[in-house]
Amino acid sequence: MGYLSDIEIAQQCEMKHITEIAKKAEVDLKYIEQYGNYKAKIDLSLLADSKDKKDAKLILVTAITPTPAGEGKTTTTIGLADGMSRIGKKVAVALREPSLGPVFGVKGGAAGGGYAQVVPMEDINLHFTGDFHAVTSANNLLAAMLDNHIHQGNSLGIDTRRITWKRCLDMNDRQLRFVADGLGGRINGTPREDGFDITVASEIMAILCLASSITDLKERLSKIIVGYNFNDEPVTCGQLNAHGAMTALLKDALKPNLVQTLEGTPAFVHGGPFANIAHGCNSVIATRTAMKMADYAVTEAGFGADLGAEKFLDIKCRMAGLNPDAVVMVATIRALKMHGGLAKTELGEENLEALEKGIPNLLRHVSNIKNVYKLPCVVAVNRFPTDTDKEVEFIIEKCKELGVNVCLSTVWAEGGKGGEELAKEVVRLCEEEDSSNFTFSYNTEDSIEQKLRDIVQKVYGGKDVSILPAAKKQIKKLEEIGCDKLPVCVAKTQYSFSDDPTKLGAPEDFIVTVRNIKVSAGAGFVVALTGEIMTMPGLPRVPAAEKIDVDSEGRIIGLF
Repeated sequence: MGYLSDIEIAQQCEMKHITEIAKKAEVDLKYIEQYGNYKAKIDLSLLADSKDKKDAKLILVTAITPTPAGEGKTTTTIGLADGMSRIGKKVAVALREPSLGPVFGVKGGAAGGGYAQVVPMEDINLHFTGDFHAVTSANNLLAAMLDNHIHQGNSLGIDTRRITWKRCLDMNDRQLRFVADGLGGRINGTPREDGFDITVASEIMAILCLASSITDLKERLSKIIVGYNFNDEPVTCGQLNAHGAMTALLKDALKPNLVQTLEGTPAFVHGGPFANIAHGCNSVIATRTAMKMADYAVTEAGFGADLGAEKFLDIKCRMAGLNPDAVVMVATIRALKMHGGLAKTELGEENLEALEKGIPNLLRHVSNIKNVYKLPCVVAVNRFPTDTDKEVEFIIEKCKELGVNVCLSTVWAEGGKGGEELAKEVVRLCEEEDSSNFTFSYNTEDSIEQKLRDIVQKVYGGKDVSILPAAKKQIKKLEEIGCDKLPVCVAKTQYSFSDDPTKLGAPEDFIVTVRNIKVSAGAGFVVALTGEIMTMPGLPRVPAAEKIDVDSEGRIIGLF
Protein backbone atom coordinates (compact mmCIF):
# COMPACT_ATOMS: atom_id res chain seq x y z
CA MET A 1 0.00 0.00 0.00
CA GLY A 2 1.45 3.40 -1.03
CA TYR A 3 1.49 6.59 1.00
CA LEU A 4 -1.30 9.10 0.56
CA SER A 5 -0.23 12.43 -0.91
CA ASP A 6 -0.44 15.57 1.22
CA ILE A 7 -3.52 16.80 -0.60
CA GLU A 8 -5.25 13.40 -0.25
CA ILE A 9 -4.61 13.46 3.51
CA ALA A 10 -5.89 17.04 3.75
CA GLN A 11 -9.03 16.26 1.75
CA GLN A 12 -9.87 13.33 4.05
CA CYS A 13 -9.79 15.57 7.11
CA GLU A 14 -13.16 16.40 8.69
CA MET A 15 -12.53 20.06 9.39
CA LYS A 16 -14.24 21.82 12.28
CA HIS A 17 -16.30 24.90 11.50
CA ILE A 18 -14.15 28.00 11.86
CA THR A 19 -16.36 29.29 14.67
CA GLU A 20 -15.40 26.20 16.70
CA ILE A 21 -11.72 26.99 16.15
CA ALA A 22 -12.34 30.60 17.20
CA LYS A 23 -14.00 29.41 20.42
CA LYS A 24 -11.06 27.09 21.09
CA ALA A 25 -8.74 30.09 20.77
CA GLU A 26 -11.13 32.11 22.96
CA VAL A 27 -11.76 34.57 20.14
CA ASP A 28 -15.22 36.08 20.59
CA LEU A 29 -17.31 35.63 17.46
CA LYS A 30 -17.80 39.42 17.20
CA TYR A 31 -14.17 39.62 16.00
CA ILE A 32 -14.66 36.93 13.31
CA GLU A 33 -15.20 37.72 9.62
CA GLN A 34 -15.98 34.39 7.94
CA TYR A 35 -14.68 33.45 4.50
CA GLY A 36 -16.87 30.39 4.07
CA ASN A 37 -16.98 27.65 6.71
CA TYR A 38 -13.27 27.05 7.33
CA LYS A 39 -11.48 30.38 7.00
CA ALA A 40 -11.87 33.69 8.78
CA LYS A 41 -10.23 37.02 9.23
CA ILE A 42 -9.79 38.47 12.70
CA ASP A 43 -10.79 42.08 13.29
CA LEU A 44 -7.83 44.23 14.35
CA SER A 45 -9.75 45.47 17.41
CA LEU A 46 -9.14 42.07 19.04
CA LEU A 47 -5.51 42.97 19.73
CA ALA A 48 -6.42 46.32 21.28
CA ASP A 49 -9.12 44.71 23.42
CA SER A 50 -6.67 41.99 24.55
CA LYS A 51 -3.83 44.30 25.56
CA ASP A 52 -4.14 43.39 29.25
CA LYS A 53 -3.93 39.66 28.55
CA LYS A 54 -0.64 37.94 29.39
CA ASP A 55 1.54 37.14 26.38
CA ALA A 56 2.16 33.51 25.49
CA LYS A 57 5.59 31.93 25.48
CA LEU A 58 7.01 32.46 21.99
CA ILE A 59 8.71 29.54 20.23
CA LEU A 60 10.63 29.99 16.96
CA VAL A 61 11.07 27.01 14.64
CA THR A 62 14.01 27.29 12.25
CA ALA A 63 16.26 24.83 10.40
CA ILE A 64 19.62 23.84 9.02
CA THR A 65 20.67 25.04 5.56
CA PRO A 66 18.13 23.52 3.13
CA THR A 67 18.98 20.81 0.62
CA PRO A 68 16.96 18.92 -2.02
CA ALA A 69 16.57 16.16 0.60
CA GLY A 70 14.22 18.43 2.60
CA GLU A 71 14.05 19.37 6.28
CA GLY A 72 10.32 19.68 7.01
CA LYS A 73 10.36 22.95 8.96
CA THR A 74 6.71 23.91 8.42
CA THR A 75 5.65 20.31 9.00
CA THR A 76 7.57 20.28 12.29
CA THR A 77 6.10 23.64 13.34
CA ILE A 78 2.56 22.36 12.84
CA GLY A 79 3.30 18.95 14.37
CA LEU A 80 4.92 20.60 17.41
CA ALA A 81 1.82 22.75 17.98
CA ASP A 82 -0.41 19.67 17.72
CA GLY A 83 1.96 17.80 20.04
CA MET A 84 1.74 20.59 22.62
CA SER A 85 -2.05 20.47 22.38
CA ARG A 86 -1.96 16.70 22.95
CA ILE A 87 0.01 17.14 26.19
CA GLY A 88 -2.62 19.57 27.45
CA LYS A 89 -1.17 22.95 26.54
CA LYS A 90 -3.17 25.84 25.10
CA VAL A 91 -1.30 26.58 21.90
CA ALA A 92 -1.64 28.48 18.63
CA VAL A 93 0.56 28.42 15.56
CA ALA A 94 1.50 31.43 13.38
CA LEU A 95 2.69 30.76 9.81
CA ARG A 96 3.32 32.53 6.51
CA GLU A 97 0.99 32.22 3.55
CA PRO A 98 2.39 30.30 0.55
CA SER A 99 3.33 32.19 -2.61
CA LEU A 100 1.86 31.04 -5.93
CA GLY A 101 5.35 31.18 -7.45
CA PRO A 102 6.73 28.15 -5.56
CA VAL A 103 3.31 26.43 -5.55
CA PHE A 104 3.44 26.27 -9.35
CA GLY A 105 7.25 26.13 -9.52
CA VAL A 106 9.58 23.73 -7.69
CA LYS A 107 8.16 23.11 -4.23
CA GLY A 108 4.47 22.59 -4.79
CA GLY A 109 2.25 23.41 -1.79
CA ALA A 110 3.52 24.91 1.46
CA ALA A 111 0.97 24.15 4.15
CA GLY A 112 2.98 21.46 5.95
CA GLY A 113 3.04 17.81 4.99
CA GLY A 114 1.76 14.35 5.81
CA TYR A 115 -0.31 14.37 9.00
CA ALA A 116 1.00 17.79 10.10
CA GLN A 117 -0.78 20.28 7.87
CA VAL A 118 -2.93 23.39 8.02
CA VAL A 119 -6.27 23.18 6.22
CA PRO A 120 -8.09 23.91 3.96
CA MET A 121 -4.81 23.13 2.21
CA GLU A 122 -5.92 23.96 -1.34
CA ASP A 123 -7.33 27.36 -0.35
CA ILE A 124 -4.26 28.30 1.69
CA ASN A 125 -1.96 27.37 -1.19
CA LEU A 126 -3.98 29.20 -3.84
CA HIS A 127 -6.10 32.38 -3.46
CA PHE A 128 -6.82 31.98 0.30
CA THR A 129 -8.45 35.25 1.46
CA GLY A 130 -6.92 37.41 -1.27
CA ASP A 131 -4.10 38.98 0.79
CA PHE A 132 -1.44 38.50 -1.88
CA HIS A 133 -3.75 39.87 -4.58
CA ALA A 134 -4.24 42.98 -2.44
CA VAL A 135 -0.48 43.41 -2.05
CA THR A 136 -0.01 42.97 -5.80
CA SER A 137 -2.72 45.55 -6.53
CA ALA A 138 -1.34 48.10 -4.06
CA ASN A 139 2.18 47.67 -5.45
CA ASN A 140 0.99 48.15 -9.03
CA LEU A 141 -1.27 51.09 -8.13
CA LEU A 142 1.84 52.89 -6.89
CA ALA A 143 3.68 51.99 -10.11
CA ALA A 144 0.78 53.27 -12.22
CA MET A 145 0.53 56.52 -10.25
CA LEU A 146 4.29 57.02 -10.52
CA ASP A 147 4.33 56.66 -14.31
CA ASN A 148 1.16 58.74 -14.64
CA HIS A 149 2.78 61.55 -12.66
CA ILE A 150 5.68 61.57 -15.10
CA HIS A 151 3.32 61.49 -18.10
CA GLN A 152 1.21 64.37 -16.73
CA GLY A 153 4.13 66.80 -16.49
CA ASN A 154 6.44 65.37 -13.79
CA SER A 155 6.17 68.26 -11.33
CA LEU A 156 8.38 66.32 -8.86
CA GLY A 157 11.20 66.18 -11.42
CA ILE A 158 11.55 62.38 -11.21
CA ASP A 159 14.56 61.09 -13.13
CA THR A 160 13.18 58.20 -15.19
CA ARG A 161 16.67 56.63 -15.23
CA ARG A 162 16.62 56.40 -11.43
CA ILE A 163 13.22 54.89 -10.70
CA THR A 164 13.64 52.08 -8.14
CA TRP A 165 10.01 50.97 -7.81
CA LYS A 166 9.06 47.89 -9.83
CA ARG A 167 5.78 46.29 -10.69
CA CYS A 168 5.04 42.84 -9.23
CA LEU A 169 3.26 39.57 -9.86
CA ASP A 170 2.87 36.53 -7.58
CA MET A 171 4.30 34.16 -10.16
CA ASN A 172 7.72 32.84 -11.18
CA ASP A 173 8.25 34.55 -14.55
CA ARG A 174 11.83 35.23 -15.65
CA GLN A 175 10.53 36.90 -18.82
CA LEU A 176 9.45 39.92 -16.76
CA ARG A 177 12.71 40.60 -14.90
CA PHE A 178 13.70 43.30 -17.39
CA VAL A 179 11.17 44.99 -19.65
CA ALA A 180 10.86 48.18 -21.69
CA ASP A 181 7.48 49.89 -21.36
CA GLY A 182 5.74 53.14 -22.21
CA LEU A 183 6.26 52.38 -25.89
CA GLY A 184 3.90 53.26 -28.72
CA GLY A 185 4.00 57.04 -28.85
CA ARG A 186 3.39 60.03 -26.59
CA ILE A 187 -0.14 59.08 -25.44
CA ASN A 188 1.04 55.67 -24.17
CA GLY A 189 3.43 56.86 -21.47
CA THR A 190 7.13 57.57 -21.18
CA PRO A 191 9.46 54.95 -22.65
CA ARG A 192 11.77 53.53 -19.98
CA GLU A 193 13.40 50.39 -18.64
CA ASP A 194 11.29 48.64 -16.04
CA GLY A 195 10.90 45.21 -14.42
CA PHE A 196 8.81 42.98 -12.18
CA ASP A 197 9.50 41.44 -8.76
CA ILE A 198 7.58 38.50 -7.36
CA THR A 199 4.89 39.78 -4.96
CA VAL A 200 6.57 38.28 -1.90
CA ALA A 201 9.67 40.39 -2.67
CA SER A 202 7.63 43.61 -2.81
CA GLU A 203 8.38 46.10 -0.06
CA ILE A 204 4.61 46.25 0.51
CA MET A 205 4.63 42.60 1.63
CA ALA A 206 7.34 43.44 4.18
CA ILE A 207 5.37 46.52 5.29
CA LEU A 208 2.17 44.47 5.70
CA CYS A 209 4.06 41.98 7.88
CA LEU A 210 5.74 44.61 10.08
CA ALA A 211 2.87 47.11 10.46
CA SER A 212 1.19 47.25 13.86
CA SER A 213 -2.04 49.04 12.83
CA ILE A 214 -3.85 50.73 9.93
CA THR A 215 -2.25 54.04 10.92
CA ASP A 216 1.22 52.48 11.03
CA LEU A 217 0.57 50.76 7.68
CA LYS A 218 -0.37 54.07 6.02
CA GLU A 219 2.63 55.87 7.51
CA ARG A 220 5.02 53.14 6.34
CA LEU A 221 3.52 53.19 2.83
CA SER A 222 4.04 56.95 2.62
CA LYS A 223 7.77 56.49 3.33
CA ILE A 224 8.40 54.14 0.38
CA ILE A 225 11.12 55.59 -1.84
CA VAL A 226 10.14 55.12 -5.50
CA GLY A 227 13.16 56.77 -7.10
CA TYR A 228 15.19 59.99 -7.20
CA ASN A 229 14.67 63.37 -8.82
CA PHE A 230 17.08 65.35 -10.99
CA ASN A 231 18.52 66.95 -7.81
CA ASP A 232 19.43 63.47 -6.48
CA GLU A 233 16.78 63.66 -3.77
CA PRO A 234 14.52 60.69 -2.90
CA VAL A 235 10.91 60.76 -4.09
CA THR A 236 8.37 59.02 -1.86
CA CYS A 237 4.98 57.38 -2.17
CA GLY A 238 3.63 60.14 0.09
CA GLN A 239 4.73 62.81 -2.39
CA LEU A 240 2.70 60.99 -5.07
CA ASN A 241 -0.32 60.94 -2.69
CA ALA A 242 -0.73 57.20 -3.32
CA HIS A 243 -0.56 55.91 0.27
CA GLY A 244 -4.24 56.53 1.15
CA ALA A 245 -5.59 54.56 -1.80
CA MET A 246 -3.00 51.82 -1.22
CA THR A 247 -4.15 51.56 2.40
CA ALA A 248 -7.73 51.19 1.16
CA LEU A 249 -6.63 48.20 -0.93
CA LEU A 250 -4.77 46.68 2.05
CA LYS A 251 -7.13 47.36 4.95
CA ASP A 252 -8.63 43.85 4.95
CA ALA A 253 -5.35 42.17 4.00
CA LEU A 254 -3.86 43.58 7.23
CA LYS A 255 -6.27 41.45 9.28
CA PRO A 256 -4.77 38.05 10.23
CA ASN A 257 -6.34 34.85 8.89
CA LEU A 258 -7.57 32.06 11.16
CA VAL A 259 -7.56 28.43 9.99
CA GLN A 260 -6.82 25.08 11.68
CA THR A 261 -4.38 22.20 11.69
CA LEU A 262 -5.53 18.67 10.82
CA GLU A 263 -5.97 18.13 14.58
CA GLY A 264 -7.95 21.33 15.16
CA THR A 265 -5.22 23.55 16.62
CA PRO A 266 -5.86 27.27 15.87
CA ALA A 267 -3.51 28.56 13.16
CA PHE A 268 -2.96 32.20 12.22
CA VAL A 269 -1.64 32.18 8.63
CA HIS A 270 -0.76 35.66 7.43
CA GLY A 271 1.77 37.36 5.15
CA GLY A 272 4.63 35.74 3.30
CA PRO A 273 7.86 37.57 2.46
CA PHE A 274 10.60 35.26 1.12
CA ALA A 275 13.56 34.84 3.49
CA ASN A 276 16.23 34.73 0.78
CA ILE A 277 14.96 38.06 -0.62
CA ALA A 278 12.99 39.75 2.17
CA HIS A 279 12.69 39.11 5.94
CA GLY A 280 10.93 35.74 5.79
CA CYS A 281 8.43 35.97 8.67
CA ASN A 282 4.66 35.97 9.05
CA SER A 283 3.06 39.22 10.17
CA VAL A 284 3.72 40.85 13.53
CA ILE A 285 -0.05 41.20 13.96
CA ALA A 286 -0.61 37.45 13.47
CA THR A 287 2.20 36.57 15.88
CA ARG A 288 0.90 39.00 18.50
CA THR A 289 -2.65 37.66 18.06
CA ALA A 290 -1.42 34.07 18.57
CA MET A 291 0.45 35.24 21.69
CA LYS A 292 -2.73 36.76 23.16
CA MET A 293 -4.98 33.79 22.35
CA ALA A 294 -2.80 31.00 23.79
CA ASP A 295 -0.24 30.14 26.45
CA TYR A 296 2.28 29.00 23.83
CA ALA A 297 2.67 30.51 20.34
CA VAL A 298 4.68 28.52 17.80
CA THR A 299 5.99 30.34 14.73
CA GLU A 300 8.59 29.77 12.03
CA ALA A 301 10.95 31.75 9.82
CA GLY A 302 11.88 30.84 6.26
CA PHE A 303 14.79 28.74 4.98
CA GLY A 304 17.84 28.07 7.20
CA ALA A 305 18.58 29.84 10.47
CA ASP A 306 21.21 32.06 8.78
CA LEU A 307 18.35 33.68 6.85
CA GLY A 308 14.95 33.21 8.50
CA ALA A 309 16.02 33.07 12.13
CA GLU A 310 18.58 35.87 11.71
CA LYS A 311 15.92 38.16 10.22
CA PHE A 312 13.24 37.06 12.70
CA LEU A 313 15.57 37.89 15.57
CA ASP A 314 17.47 40.92 14.20
CA ILE A 315 14.59 42.59 12.32
CA LYS A 316 11.15 41.36 13.44
CA CYS A 317 11.89 40.94 17.15
CA ARG A 318 13.83 44.21 17.25
CA MET A 319 11.01 46.18 15.59
CA ALA A 320 8.12 44.51 17.41
CA GLY A 321 9.79 44.20 20.83
CA LEU A 322 9.44 40.40 20.90
CA ASN A 323 11.58 38.13 23.07
CA PRO A 324 11.49 34.43 22.05
CA ASP A 325 11.48 31.89 24.86
CA ALA A 326 12.88 28.93 22.90
CA VAL A 327 14.18 27.99 19.46
CA VAL A 328 13.68 24.66 17.67
CA MET A 329 16.35 23.74 15.10
CA VAL A 330 14.96 21.27 12.55
CA ALA A 331 17.34 18.86 10.81
CA THR A 332 17.22 15.60 8.91
CA ILE A 333 19.97 13.03 8.81
CA ARG A 334 19.44 12.82 5.04
CA ALA A 335 20.10 16.53 4.57
CA LEU A 336 23.17 16.46 6.80
CA LYS A 337 24.59 13.61 4.73
CA MET A 338 24.05 15.75 1.62
CA HIS A 339 26.01 18.52 3.34
CA GLY A 340 28.66 15.86 3.86
CA GLY A 341 28.95 15.29 0.12
CA LEU A 342 26.52 12.44 -0.61
CA ALA A 343 24.31 12.49 -3.69
CA LYS A 344 20.53 12.40 -3.15
CA THR A 345 20.43 8.83 -4.52
CA GLU A 346 22.84 7.60 -1.79
CA LEU A 347 20.99 8.89 1.29
CA GLY A 348 19.17 5.66 2.15
CA GLU A 349 22.30 3.84 3.37
CA GLU A 350 23.98 4.33 6.75
CA ASN A 351 27.02 6.58 6.29
CA LEU A 352 28.54 7.96 9.48
CA GLU A 353 31.48 9.44 7.57
CA ALA A 354 29.21 11.65 5.44
CA LEU A 355 27.19 12.55 8.53
CA GLU A 356 30.38 13.60 10.35
CA LYS A 357 31.33 15.82 7.40
CA GLY A 358 27.87 17.37 7.22
CA ILE A 359 27.00 17.85 10.88
CA PRO A 360 29.08 21.06 11.26
CA ASN A 361 26.24 22.78 9.39
CA LEU A 362 23.80 21.89 12.18
CA LEU A 363 26.30 22.68 14.91
CA ARG A 364 27.04 26.16 13.53
CA HIS A 365 23.33 27.01 13.40
CA VAL A 366 22.84 25.72 16.96
CA SER A 367 25.90 27.58 18.23
CA ASN A 368 24.59 30.81 16.70
CA ILE A 369 21.28 30.50 18.55
CA LYS A 370 23.02 29.63 21.83
CA ASN A 371 26.07 31.87 21.68
CA VAL A 372 25.24 34.80 19.37
CA TYR A 373 21.58 35.31 20.26
CA LYS A 374 21.82 33.61 23.70
CA LEU A 375 18.54 31.72 23.43
CA PRO A 376 17.57 28.22 24.66
CA CYS A 377 17.55 25.69 21.82
CA VAL A 378 16.52 22.12 21.03
CA VAL A 379 17.31 20.12 17.89
CA ALA A 380 14.37 18.34 16.27
CA VAL A 381 15.50 15.48 14.03
CA ASN A 382 12.77 14.84 11.49
CA ARG A 383 13.25 11.07 11.37
CA PHE A 384 13.00 9.01 8.17
CA PRO A 385 12.61 5.19 8.09
CA THR A 386 16.11 4.86 6.58
CA ASP A 387 17.81 6.68 9.49
CA THR A 388 19.77 4.22 11.64
CA ASP A 389 20.13 4.24 15.43
CA LYS A 390 23.89 4.82 15.07
CA GLU A 391 23.28 7.93 12.97
CA VAL A 392 20.74 9.26 15.48
CA GLU A 393 23.10 8.56 18.40
CA PHE A 394 25.89 10.40 16.59
CA ILE A 395 23.80 13.58 16.34
CA ILE A 396 22.66 13.32 19.97
CA GLU A 397 26.27 13.11 21.21
CA LYS A 398 27.48 16.01 19.05
CA CYS A 399 24.64 18.29 20.18
CA LYS A 400 25.18 17.30 23.82
CA GLU A 401 28.65 18.85 23.55
CA LEU A 402 26.92 22.19 22.88
CA GLY A 403 24.54 21.68 25.79
CA VAL A 404 21.55 21.09 23.52
CA ASN A 405 19.12 18.18 23.63
CA VAL A 406 17.91 16.28 20.57
CA CYS A 407 14.32 15.10 20.08
CA LEU A 408 13.15 12.76 17.36
CA SER A 409 10.12 13.97 15.44
CA THR A 410 7.79 11.75 13.43
CA VAL A 411 5.02 14.30 12.87
CA TRP A 412 4.85 13.73 9.10
CA ALA A 413 3.73 10.14 9.68
CA GLU A 414 1.99 10.45 13.07
CA GLY A 415 0.84 14.06 13.40
CA GLY A 416 0.80 15.53 16.91
CA LYS A 417 1.52 12.13 18.49
CA GLY A 418 4.92 12.16 16.77
CA GLY A 419 5.65 15.59 18.23
CA GLU A 420 4.92 14.91 21.89
CA GLU A 421 8.55 14.31 22.90
CA LEU A 422 9.58 17.55 21.21
CA ALA A 423 6.63 19.37 22.79
CA LYS A 424 7.70 18.31 26.30
CA GLU A 425 11.27 19.53 25.72
CA VAL A 426 10.04 22.85 24.33
CA VAL A 427 7.79 23.35 27.37
CA ARG A 428 10.76 22.53 29.61
CA LEU A 429 12.94 25.09 27.81
CA CYS A 430 10.24 27.74 28.12
CA GLU A 431 9.71 27.11 31.82
CA GLU A 432 13.23 26.30 33.02
CA GLU A 433 15.73 28.03 30.71
CA ASP A 434 16.51 31.73 30.79
CA SER A 435 15.86 33.66 27.57
CA SER A 436 16.22 37.11 29.15
CA ASN A 437 19.80 37.40 27.85
CA PHE A 438 18.48 37.53 24.27
CA THR A 439 20.66 39.82 22.18
CA PHE A 440 21.05 40.83 18.53
CA SER A 441 23.93 40.00 16.20
CA TYR A 442 24.65 43.67 15.40
CA ASN A 443 24.03 47.20 16.63
CA THR A 444 21.83 49.31 14.32
CA GLU A 445 23.84 52.42 15.21
CA ASP A 446 26.91 50.97 13.48
CA SER A 447 27.64 51.65 9.81
CA ILE A 448 25.94 49.53 7.13
CA GLU A 449 29.31 47.94 6.30
CA GLN A 450 29.93 47.02 9.95
CA LYS A 451 26.44 45.53 10.33
CA LEU A 452 27.05 43.40 7.24
CA ARG A 453 30.45 42.36 8.58
CA ASP A 454 28.89 41.34 11.91
CA ILE A 455 26.29 39.15 10.14
CA VAL A 456 28.91 37.54 7.89
CA GLN A 457 31.37 36.85 10.70
CA LYS A 458 29.05 36.04 13.62
CA VAL A 459 26.17 34.27 11.85
CA TYR A 460 27.55 32.94 8.55
CA GLY A 461 31.00 32.05 9.89
CA GLY A 462 32.69 33.91 7.02
CA LYS A 463 35.90 35.93 6.91
CA ASP A 464 34.64 39.31 5.74
CA VAL A 465 32.29 41.27 3.48
CA SER A 466 33.32 42.85 0.18
CA ILE A 467 31.22 45.78 -0.98
CA LEU A 468 31.46 46.54 -4.69
CA PRO A 469 31.95 50.18 -5.81
CA ALA A 470 28.32 50.58 -6.96
CA ALA A 471 27.07 49.39 -3.56
CA LYS A 472 29.51 51.72 -1.76
CA LYS A 473 28.07 54.62 -3.71
CA GLN A 474 24.56 53.51 -2.69
CA ILE A 475 25.63 53.33 0.97
CA LYS A 476 26.95 56.88 0.78
CA LYS A 477 23.58 58.02 -0.57
CA LEU A 478 21.72 56.21 2.24
CA GLU A 479 23.96 57.96 4.77
CA GLU A 480 23.08 61.31 3.19
CA ILE A 481 19.34 60.72 3.48
CA GLY A 482 19.55 59.32 7.02
CA CYS A 483 18.72 55.66 6.29
CA ASP A 484 22.03 54.10 7.38
CA LYS A 485 20.93 53.33 10.96
CA LEU A 486 18.26 50.85 9.92
CA PRO A 487 18.52 47.04 10.37
CA VAL A 488 20.01 45.13 7.43
CA CYS A 489 18.14 42.48 5.42
CA VAL A 490 20.57 40.34 3.41
CA ALA A 491 19.29 38.84 0.15
CA LYS A 492 21.37 35.67 -0.21
CA THR A 493 21.20 32.11 -1.49
CA GLN A 494 19.41 29.79 0.94
CA TYR A 495 21.63 26.82 0.04
CA SER A 496 24.82 27.90 1.80
CA PHE A 497 26.10 29.97 4.72
CA SER A 498 28.10 31.80 2.03
CA ASP A 499 26.84 33.61 -1.09
CA ASP A 500 27.91 30.61 -3.21
CA PRO A 501 25.20 27.89 -3.31
CA THR A 502 27.79 25.17 -4.05
CA LYS A 503 29.58 25.66 -0.69
CA LEU A 504 27.72 23.16 1.48
CA GLY A 505 28.24 22.19 5.12
CA ALA A 506 29.91 24.86 7.22
CA PRO A 507 32.39 26.67 4.91
CA GLU A 508 35.05 28.95 6.37
CA ASP A 509 37.27 31.85 5.23
CA PHE A 510 34.81 32.95 2.57
CA ILE A 511 34.05 36.51 1.51
CA VAL A 512 30.46 37.62 0.94
CA THR A 513 30.23 40.08 -1.96
CA VAL A 514 27.54 42.76 -1.81
CA ARG A 515 26.73 44.07 -5.28
CA ASN A 516 23.73 46.26 -4.55
CA ILE A 517 22.27 48.13 -1.56
CA LYS A 518 18.78 49.55 -1.54
CA VAL A 519 16.53 50.95 1.15
CA SER A 520 13.05 49.74 2.03
CA ALA A 521 12.24 52.91 3.96
CA GLY A 522 8.63 51.93 4.59
CA ALA A 523 9.53 48.48 5.90
CA GLY A 524 12.31 50.09 7.90
CA PHE A 525 15.36 48.16 6.73
CA VAL A 526 18.19 48.26 4.21
CA VAL A 527 18.43 45.40 1.69
CA ALA A 528 21.86 44.08 0.67
CA LEU A 529 21.84 41.93 -2.48
CA THR A 530 24.57 39.29 -2.72
CA GLY A 531 25.55 36.62 -5.23
CA GLU A 532 23.12 35.85 -8.03
CA ILE A 533 19.97 36.28 -5.96
CA MET A 534 16.88 37.12 -8.05
CA THR A 535 13.85 39.10 -6.91
CA MET A 536 11.82 37.43 -9.68
CA PRO A 537 12.40 33.65 -9.81
CA GLY A 538 11.89 31.51 -12.91
CA LEU A 539 10.07 28.23 -13.39
CA PRO A 540 12.04 24.93 -13.55
CA ARG A 541 12.20 22.66 -16.58
CA VAL A 542 9.19 20.70 -15.28
CA PRO A 543 7.04 23.06 -13.18
CA ALA A 544 4.86 21.66 -10.40
CA ALA A 545 1.97 23.33 -12.29
CA GLU A 546 2.09 20.53 -14.88
CA LYS A 547 0.84 18.04 -12.26
CA ILE A 548 -1.95 20.22 -10.84
CA ASP A 549 -5.47 19.63 -12.16
CA VAL A 550 -9.16 19.64 -11.25
CA ASP A 551 -11.31 16.51 -11.51
CA SER A 552 -14.88 16.34 -12.83
CA GLU A 553 -16.27 17.01 -9.33
CA GLY A 554 -14.26 20.21 -8.97
CA ARG A 555 -11.71 18.68 -6.57
CA ILE A 556 -8.13 19.93 -6.97
CA ILE A 557 -5.52 17.18 -7.42
CA GLY A 558 -1.72 17.10 -7.66
CA LEU A 559 -1.14 20.24 -5.60
CA PHE A 560 1.48 18.34 -3.62
